Amino acid sequence: MGRVIAGRYLLLNRLGTGGMGHVWLAHDQHLACEVALKEIVFRNPAEAAQERAARVARARAEARHAAGLRGHPHVVTVHDVLEHEGLPWIVMEYVGGALDLRDLVTRRGTLAPAECARIGLAVLDALTAGHERGIMHRDVKPANILLAPDRSGAPHARVLLTDYGISVQPDSSETRWTLTSVLVGTAGYLAPERAQGGPPTAAADLFSLGCTLYYGVEGRGPFDRDTELAALTAVVLEEPRPPLRAGALEPLLAAMLTKNPVHRITAEDAEAALSAIVTPQSHPHTRVDLGSQPPWAQVETEASALPPPGPGFGPPPHEPQAGRVQAPQAGQVQAPQTGQVHRPQTGPAGRRHHRRSNVLQSVTAGLLGLAIALGGVWYAMGQRADGGTGSGGGAKPYGETIGLAKPLKDGDCVIADWSGERFEGTPRLKVEDCLKGQPDGQVMAVAGAGSADEARANGPARCEERTEETRKKLADVRGYVVLPTDAGFQAAGRRSACLLLGANGGVYGPLGQHRRPGLTFIDTANMQKQDCLDERSDRDARLASCDAPHDQRVLGFTRLDPDTTLEEAKQQSLEACAADVPPIQYGYDPARYETAAWASRSAWKTGTHFVVCTVKRQDGGTMESDEP
Repeated sequence: MGRVIAGRYLLLNRLGTGGMGHVWLAHDQHLACEVALKEIVFRNPAEAAQERAARVARARAEARHAAGLRGHPHVVTVHDVLEHEGLPWIVMEYVGGALDLRDLVTRRGTLAPAECARIGLAVLDALTAGHERGIMHRDVKPANILLAPDRSGAPHARVLLTDYGISVQPDSSETRWTLTSVLVGTAGYLAPERAQGGPPTAAADLFSLGCTLYYGVEGRGPFDRDTELAALTAVVLEEPRPPLRAGALEPLLAAMLTKNPVHRITAEDAEAALSAIVTPQSHPHTRVDLGSQPPWAQVETEASALPPPGPGFGPPPHEPQAGRVQAPQAGQVQAPQTGQVHRPQTGPAGRRHHRRSNVLQSVTAGLLGLAIALGGVWYAMGQRADGGTGSGGGAKPYGETIGLAKPLKDGDCVIADWSGERFEGTPRLKVEDCLKGQPDGQVMAVAGAGSADEARANGPARCEERTEETRKKLADVRGYVVLPTDAGFQAAGRRSACLLLGANGGVYGPLGQHRRPGLTFIDTANMQKQDCLDERSDRDARLASCDAPHDQRVLGFTRLDPDTTLEEAKQQSLEACAADVPPIQYGYDPARYETAAWASRSAWKTGTHFVVCTVKRQDGGTMESDEP
């Protein structure tokens, strides 16, 4: 920091580090603007001269290839390549507020299929532009895709392909700086033909893009393994893991990940398929007149008679909890509270809340998909050596702060009393009735260990693995591991407890596998993707078996703008779900199916503003296990 490169660029701070060196934020003192500088770093002073020359030449080639795509909207612009103290520096566009796809999924969770398709379409456009110039990227992967705000400020709306550091023009006469015994690329994202030593091709880049899109919707690569050798072996010999959350992307991913490049989908066909997912053809029957939306239905359940939970947990006990938003019958609008039917007034259809674009809403849904998978952070609860004593004289399993005298069991629901901000510090826990109370979370699994030290070392990772499937199906939860203390290890049953807690409020009922068909939802917090619902009324949704006839199926979630009021949400939820989680993405014929939406007051009290998006039949009939 503080160095001036080539008498012009003042290094401000380091933005990141890659295989070839560092990327810096710098101030261009001539033009008074910020740029990014890539510095070539040799960590070993004794590095062979041939390798040094190769890396320098590779940096120059990167600058040349990226500069050839200068002006492309989805390629990071290269302004110049210069030499300073005998080494090249690449001067590039500084992309403020950018996050690469790998970090976005790590921090925020998996993306919705439509949002991933939007990103894929942009990257494919960049790759195609390079392929037309004979430039193969050779290292398409999540870390090389930047997502940044656009001019309107929409987060992650701008998509940029970066790092042409190992790109190559196969038909050119330029010197090849790749040793024949070394594979260039990233294990798990290389095409099979490249892993076996074949030449770089456009089809190979397309395979890598397929792996990248798979990562976006699944949270891991299709060939991720414990070692690079195992990943390369899987790329060549094994089929990709069947995706669980790909939705409409699933057949396209299969076509992109075809082993034989001759049979792999072409870039032109992939572009058409991605475009169809990003902007599906909607059917007029699925459109909703927001001006004639009924007000938010409110539910009256037996929960209104329950005593309130501890301070700060969930809504007041007598407040209505959840309600469904649905399209009204033609020519009718439901009145607030009473359920009476009135003829609509003539005139404007009502104020529509401004939405920047479907792209913004898709990004927001992807970011939520961020909140859906934020359980990757596991805080160690409990203390190493200060387990107190319980009423019976034995050590408390998790220490005095947690306060429990008995160990937690799989399925236990809990109230978590934080002394300050949620997920800061250690909460005091109390076991709560899952059905009669309003719990903050539930034990989803337990993880055994040979010692308290082993529990501390391995418990978080084991809990993350065992709760991953359920975490990614819920809209707003975080993982938390309750670790035994040294003194309480035996009292805890030699096990850690794997919790899922509401990220911003309670979960108001059992989660995941602990729910049973017939469960009445008093809040949307414990609705999860692929749930099948029986709709007893506009105010009553119950969990149904998907193997039996049911009324609706949960497809996903979307989040409304932060400044949206609950009253405005009444008019927007259906449109938001239809735009961000359209049933057509999941194989539902728009001529037979339509969007429905459920929401709860708690989502507005906590500021999360998420809506549960479902699909139902237009004719009001029940759905079967084999639909769509």
